[in-house]
Amino acid sequence: MTRSTRLVTAALTASAALLLAACGGSDDHKDNKKIAGADTRSSASPSPSATPSDTAAGRPKITLPKSFQADFQGWTNSDPKKQAILNDGRQELLAEYAAIIEGNPDSKALAFYTDEAAGQSARKWIKGFVDDDLVLIGRATVSKPQVSIADDGSGVLFYCVDESKGSTKNTKTGKVEHTPQNSKARVQYRNRLDKTPQGVWKTRYSETERGGC
Repeated sequence: MTRSTRLVTAALTASAALLLAACGGSDDHKDNKKIAGADTRSSASPSPSATPSDTAAGRPKITLPKSFQADFQGWTNSDPKKQAILNDGRQELLAEYAAIIEGNPDSKALAFYTDEAAGQSARKWIKGFVDDDLVLIGRATVSKPQVSIADDGSGVLFYCVDESKGSTKNTKTGKVEHTPQNSKARVQYRNRLDKTPQGVWKTRYSETERGGC
């Protein structure tokens, strides 16, 4: 379901070492697009997936249908600034999931939580699902967040997504493709975020490594 390696900009490769170093120093604890079931999106009842702070800074409300849920575990930090990075990083991932299920690469929620380069890459990834008539079903477990603040003030966020209970469903044929039950089902996300004047932590760089967790 996720990109095995998603490069948002060419500069990400050069900055990967910095991301790793920043996360390693924390004191706290899509080439491949199939996560590979349930009802079609038209019959699913949406359930809230938003954080309590969603209304601040005009944050959009993001909902996922009952047919696909994301379970965030250990997504807390005692440092308010790091918690803010976690909150907006969480919403960016939810926005991607919701855009895939809605078949909407131009999601306003996704644009809200990504800058121009990151948003363009995410839209391309989401369009791959839409072109193949695929939606997400099942569950993804998002855990082991590592968050830190770099010397330049940007946020660094790593986390793991377990896709072993997730699948994709073809909305035209009804065919379900399950995610293989092996180490490749666990994907590590590595994100760089910048804070806007409005207080929103937007994703600037993102890459994933399947089996990285």
